[in-house]
Amino acid sequence: MAFRETLLVLLLDGPSHGYQLKLDFETATGDAWPLNVGQVYSTLQRLERTGLVEVESTDAEGRIRYEITEQGRTVVEQWFSSPVEQSMATRDDLSMKLLLSIATSAADPAKVIGTQRGATMRALQDYTRLREETNESDLAWELHLDRLIIRSEAELRWLDRVEDRLAARTTTPTKRRPVVAKQTGPVTSKGGAR
Repeated sequence: MAFRETLLVLLLDGPSHGYQLKLDFETATGDAWPLNVGQVYSTLQRLERTGLVEVESTDAEGRIRYEITEQGRTVVEQWFSSPVEQSMATRDDLSMKLLLSIATSAADPAKVIGTQRGATMRALQDYTRLREETNESDLAWELHLDRLIIRSEAELRWLDRVEDRLAARTTTPTKRRPVVAKQTGPVTSKGGAR
């Protein structure tokens, strides 16, 4: 999560102290991601050191109110105008587990698919039920649930595709990479070293 940018965005509405920013964030995101207030305060201190926020005032209870600087506003503009990058290098536990079950003899890929399909179906049912019970005025929670539903549906489609591709193979996938001997000299016509 882009936590630094999140706090800067919330400060666009005016100066605030850490605990209020925590509450504002949780409200804005439909309580989907509870925040640790200690993380909020430590991030605010880093933002102050880097010139993205400054102390606006301290109230009678000692709460420090921060406000965003022009430099902080520039960071927010850049953040909103930049797309969220999709990375092929993103580590995904399900992909890793499934690919390793296919490439090794550690687990049966069909069982891995079945276990995950069951868990994803249960999650999809829970998200759908929650979505149906959600108050129309809670847009943030509705949108968050919509994303979870769509992501679960996509995962189920992917599991179906993996299963279809495995079934279409006429041979079992290679379970181990072949061991390749290190060449120590020039290769002869028969493939060996001289």
